[in-house]
Amino acid sequence: MSQVRGMLAQDLEERLKRGEKLQIIDVREPEEVAAGMIPGAKNIPLSQLQERFREIDPHQETVMVCRSGNRSERACQFLMAQGYSNLWNLMGGMLGWRGPVQ
Repeated sequence: MSQVRGMLAQDLEERLKRGEKLQIIDVREPEEVAAGMIPGAKNIPLSQLQERFREIDPHQETVMVCRSGNRSERACQFLMAQGYSNLWNLMGGMLGWRGPVQ
């Protein structure tokens, strides 16, 4: 299986500040997301990803997010198996995120 690419939280924050159009998918459970998520992110819990992955645009650059980076890496691997290629895993997840939350 191909390697999942990682993105640092500060790189994601800088790209968002520049106004880059990135699709951010938060794979945490709703009770985790309630504590805050990256503005503009869409919540698709990892437990629902198999049923809902078609909600993710395969042509748009996508950053997968979870609490620490483990579940989002698994989500990237699943999506890659479905033919998605323009994916990033947010390394360190929300634990490493210092930017704004909604």
